[in-house]
Amino acid sequence: MIEPSQYLLKGRNRNKKRIYITLYIRTMQKEEIVINNIQKLYQSKKIYDLEGTERYFVAAIKDNMEFHNQHCKRYAQILKKQGIIKDDIHSIEDLHRIPPLPTLYYKKKRIASLPSKKMVIKATASGTSGVKSKIGYDAKGLYYGAHMVYRIAKYHKLLSTKPTNYILLGFQQGKENQAVTAKTLLGSTYFAPAKERVYALQYVNGSYEFNIKGMLKALMKFSKQSNPVRIIGFPAYALFLANELEKRKKRFTLPKGSKVILGGGWKQFYSDRVDKKLLYQKIQRTLGIEEENIREFYGAVEHPMLYCDCKNHHFHVPIYSRVLVRDVDTLLPVPNGKVGILNFLSPLLSSMPLTSVMTDDLGVLHNGAECGCGITAPYFEVLGRVGLCDIHTCAWGAGELLGGNRI
Repeated sequence: MIEPSQYLLKGRNRNKKRIYITLYIRTMQKEEIVINNIQKLYQSKKIYDLEGTERYFVAAIKDNMEFHNQHCKRYAQILKKQGIIKDDIHSIEDLHRIPPLPTLYYKKKRIASLPSKKMVIKATASGTSGVKSKIGYDAKGLYYGAHMVYRIAKYHKLLSTKPTNYILLGFQQGKENQAVTAKTLLGSTYFAPAKERVYALQYVNGSYEFNIKGMLKALMKFSKQSNPVRIIGFPAYALFLANELEKRKKRFTLPKGSKVILGGGWKQFYSDRVDKKLLYQKIQRTLGIEEENIREFYGAVEHPMLYCDCKNHHFHVPIYSRVLVRDVDTLLPVPNGKVGILNFLSPLLSSMPLTSVMTDDLGVLHNGAECGCGITAPYFEVLGRVGLCDIHTCAWGAGELLGGNRI
């Protein structure tokens, strides 16, 4: 299971890769039970076979829950207060009993199961309020995370060995910017070797500038080459770029194999949100990239999982996670097809208790058969965002979780 790291971590990251693998082996020796269950889950080649891997997922999530119970005093107090232990979780149907921590919790409190020195990568993410989550990733989690990304990217045919030109619709990463979106944006360029990278938001003289002239120059240059082009980033920025091209009456025909990969949601530009079909039509008119080559990712810094849409643009749930939809008032799970708050579960990280994370996204879970793409796993739809201050909860007292003193 080394090949995903070798494929995704290149160039300047080689030394880090060796460190990750070395730390992973040492961790494996100390946490044999946890690793064994996760290995069985991550070794499966059928990434959407939820039924076939159910027992491994349940075992891994229980081990993850218990690890954090033993190593994080704050999390242990939460479990104790809710009267939940790992032996109460017997099947997928019991997963809703694991207390979901709201994303706002990670913005307000420090909660960790490993010391900072064992978190080999740290990332931040800010919500619309500007309050930041600070998440650390351990070596074992990074190892399996790389494996997960490799499997999903391979399944959706995003991996290529052909040198590719990139236009990145986001911030240029640097010492001044450790946001997870910048890290993810750069990481996406490892799916195919980068020939050249051009950023929409370029760091110049101590501040970021919108690089429209640079992007137009790059599009003109790239359209004359044979190398495929990948335009990656926020959908809002893709819309702004398409609108700017329409305004200037410019159209490009990018080389065969070019793709647009969107992710990160609309954030503060939610009021500018347009229907996917309209956005895809604008992209096709201005860049010559057809809908079948436009893909979208979904993820969150508090839930380090990669969701890639299918050919029908739905986010199916892979074997590495499970998705619940909870009633806004009671936090109890609702049936598929009903709107509620999205709750994600994953056994990936040992660094922090991200076992069950409740977002501030409203969504709905659908049966996989409703999609028609051939993937049988259920898929979720993100409908919008709601602040936790607007959610009146009673099941696990989210308000109480946000109170108290630091530990």
